[in-house]
Amino acid sequence: MINFFKNKKILITGGTGSFGNKFVQIITKNYNPNEIIIFSRDEMKQWEMAKKFKNDKRVRFFIGDVRDKNRLNRALKNVDYVVHAAATKIVPTAEYNPFECIKTNINGAVNVIDSSIDQGVKKVVALSTDKACNPVNLYGATKLASDKLFIAGNSYSGKNLTRFSIVRYGNVMGSRGSIIPLLLDQMVNNKFTLTDKRMTRFMISLDEAVNFVWNTFTNMVGGEIYVKKIPSMKLLDIAKTINKNAKIEIIGKRPGEKLHEQMISSDDAEYTYEYKNYYKILPAIHNWSKDPYRIKNGKKVRENFLYSSDTNSEWMTTSNLKNWIKNNKDKIGKI
Repeated sequence: MINFFKNKKILITGGTGSFGNKFVQIITKNYNPNEIIIFSRDEMKQWEMAKKFKNDKRVRFFIGDVRDKNRLNRALKNVDYVVHAAATKIVPTAEYNPFECIKTNINGAVNVIDSSIDQGVKKVVALSTDKACNPVNLYGATKLASDKLFIAGNSYSGKNLTRFSIVRYGNVMGSRGSIIPLLLDQMVNNKFTLTDKRMTRFMISLDEAVNFVWNTFTNMVGGEIYVKKIPSMKLLDIAKTINKNAKIEIIGKRPGEKLHEQMISSDDAEYTYEYKNYYKILPAIHNWSKDPYRIKNGKKVRENFLYSSDTNSEWMTTSNLKNWIKNNKDKIGKI
């Protein structure tokens, strides 16, 4: 497999988050880039991250906001590849701060697309979410709009040859603000709060997410939404795995929260192909969904196919989760 990142310049927006920290760690160790630029607006997180990579001169930090196109243009000068991870992503935060969410997730996406084309970036992979599929909350709606913008960016770029694709996955295990660190924090009271006993979520580790993004760069043509095959788990089973004796209080769904998440809707099935470890939703525009170069060795999914966390064929067992928590105990909530 070709190492696209060798001796190349990479920029990651929102790079001080969970994904960015792990991405820089894996890419610098395995793929020998010339330079990785962390583009984000939180100077304190940049300072903390800089301490971790202080001995690696390839890692640079750039204070900036995807809302600021001029700053993006400066940061993207001579950059080869971009990972767009910047987002306002906490569902209740987006519900109560809708205008700010739109500025980052939609206007920011437009700026990344425009600036990447203007600066001659070769490839851009944008991180999406299961909440962008049939969205019921503002965060999901803005990410769906963002996905559509990045797909359209491939025709918008014209002869400039900048190509855009999207990666969609579910709950990142152990990341800040996710269910596992939340329940571990509640263990001191021997009581867990859950929104609904029936609720299910897709589960993916950060290592899997980073490697999936890397594989997308090597495979993408432009306009595809890559959906990783990952297991599901009931939130109730997660709680019982952490402490089977804890009391459980049901507090009801939060604003904008779904009972189950989807990553591919039945409406997407017409344009979706299956591969060994992932699905690929091809864009309907320009007949790209029928393009053999994009389809490659994919097998079209059945009519009305639905990839949902409650009807998933793959489920994470409590023993697998217990082992993962044991092996990652010191990282949970800090990644």
